[in-house]
Amino acid sequence: MAVYTRLSEEEFKSITDAYGLGEFLAATEIAQGVENSNYFFDTKKKSKKKRSILTIYEQRVDTDKLPFYLGMMEHLHGKGIPCPLPLKTKDSQQFIGIRDKKAAIVTFLEGQSVRRIGNAHIREVGGWLARMHLAAEGFTLRRENGLSVAGWHKLIGKIGAQADEIASDLSRMLTDEFVWLAERWPTHLPEGVIHADLFPDNVFFKGDSLSGVIDFYFACNDLFLYELAIVLNAWCFEQGTEFNITKAGILLNAYHTVRPIGPQELEALPILCRGAALRFLLTRAHDLIFPQTGALVIPHDPMEYYRKLQFHQQVRHHGEYGL
Repeated sequence: MAVYTRLSEEEFKSITDAYGLGEFLAATEIAQGVENSNYFFDTKKKSKKKRSILTIYEQRVDTDKLPFYLGMMEHLHGKGIPCPLPLKTKDSQQFIGIRDKKAAIVTFLEGQSVRRIGNAHIREVGGWLARMHLAAEGFTLRRENGLSVAGWHKLIGKIGAQADEIASDLSRMLTDEFVWLAERWPTHLPEGVIHADLFPDNVFFKGDSLSGVIDFYFACNDLFLYELAIVLNAWCFEQGTEFNITKAGILLNAYHTVRPIGPQELEALPILCRGAALRFLLTRAHDLIFPQTGALVIPHDPMEYYRKLQFHQQVRHHGEYGL
């Protein structure tokens, strides 16, 4: 269960009053997720019941960047991109303070994440991602990606030899892979705001149609194709190990139809896929070695991304991804 901060009924009522939501009915813990404390937040105003999502920001989210995260969602929602709309308090604030932490409320999205990812789901995700990249143009705030190349170097230094407790000689492999990628990492490709954490748990569907995307708290400015590499890793492997070239081709073509992928981007795709795999291998290894306290959170298996990285290390041409 990923709830770190449990509030009293009086505290929930104070939040309800701050947002002018009427009568507080209930707050139900949401078990999914590992970064923040989340609640289904039920209120009633003028006999009309309303469900929202209350988020209390915990360890990893830099709350100084909340104007970026919340402003980005508001910007995208205004552009017709299905995502939560942040609510504002009665005095027009984006968030409030509670228990020496910050909290915000966003609208509730209908739909649910899928357990069996079909080709139609992949196609929807590719199209949504390209539309989101285009819609974010004009958003003036900026946030650098702290989990890109420079951030990997810091993580490797922190993990150190303890990585070998996960797999034999893993620490050396992480260092060698980082050096290889740092020497080749592209810097002059199209970029803008990316979601940066578009995993299946964060995408809701009604049937085969995408109904919304949540959890923008890793959003940042980075290469568009790096985001596509993250999504390819997250959506196009069966049971975490076997690459599905059909799904990858559907993803890339759906994206390309909306925002054409340039030749330089295609050439860099194998490198970016390796980088995306290394990024999640590192953060999962870090969370396994340094577990968070205060909640019953089971860390994700870093070896899943070790195996994905091994696959990408064998790729020599972007055509091997199905485009």
